[in-house]
Amino acid sequence: MRAEARVAAESDGRGGTRLTTLRGQSPLLLRRTGPRASAGVTVHLVGGAAGPLRGDELRLEIEVGPGARLELLSVAAQLALPGRPAPASRLTITATVAAGGTLRWLPEPLIAAAGCDHVAITRVTVETGGSLLWRDDLVCGRHGEDSGDFVADTLVRYGGSTLYRHELAVGPRAAGWSGPAILGGARAVGTVVTAGPESMVPGAAGPDAAVMPLAGPGMLATATGADIRHVRAALDPFCAGHPTARRPGAPVAA
Repeated sequence: MRAEARVAAESDGRGGTRLTTLRGQSPLLLRRTGPRASAGVTVHLVGGAAGPLRGDELRLEIEVGPGARLELLSVAAQLALPGRPAPASRLTITATVAAGGTLRWLPEPLIAAAGCDHVAITRVTVETGGSLLWRDDLVCGRHGEDSGDFVADTLVRYGGSTLYRHELAVGPRAAGWSGPAILGGARAVGTVVTAGPESMVPGAAGPDAAVMPLAGPGMLATATGADIRHVRAALDPFCAGHPTARRPGAPVAA
C-alpha cells in the first residue's frame, strides 16, 4: 500500500490559524478535531486501515507558516504488523516550521508487534524563531510477545543547523537492543524534543529518565520503562505546560 497525507497551516491575520491543506489517504487520514487551542488548530491522525504492514510506503507532510499554531495528535496507537513477505514498511514524516510558527506533535505510541519490519524516518526543519515540541513513544511488542524489527531515524534542524540526530533500532536484527547499552531491558521508550523560544516545561527526571539541553535553543527528555505507563509518568510532566499534552494514564489502544 502507498499512501500520502499533507497538512498545512497559516496565520489567518487575526491572531488565529487556518488550515490551507488537509488531505490524506487510508491509513493516513487527517481530521480537524475539537476546539481551537491557544489560537491554534488541532488535527488528529486517524488510522483508516490496519498497519503499517510489510511493503507499505507511507508519507506525511506537515507545514506550519509564520504565526500559525498546529497541534497534531492521533486517536490510537499505531500498530506495526508483519503482513506478507515484503520489504520493510516505511513511514516518512517531513515537517517544516516557519519563523513565528509553532508545531506540537503528540501522537499515541507506536507498537512494534512481533514479526513486523518497520522504519520511521522523521525530518523536521524549524526556522529561527519557530517553536517545536516533538514526542515519540515506542512499545516493543504487544503484551506477552517479543518485539518486531523497528528502526527510528530522526533529524531535527533549527536555524539551518542540526539540533538533534538520533537512530534507534530494536528487534531481532538489532543485536543487544534490550541490553544495558540501549534499553536496559525496558519494553518501552519515549522522547520529547523541544526547539525554539518556547522551551520545555521544567520537571524532575526520575531514575529511568534523563533531561539535557541540546546544542541550540532546545531540550531533550527521554525515558525508558517496563511499559508505556512508566514512560508516560516520566515524560508527561515535561509536556504539561502545552495544551496538547496527554493526560497521565490516558488509555492506549493496542
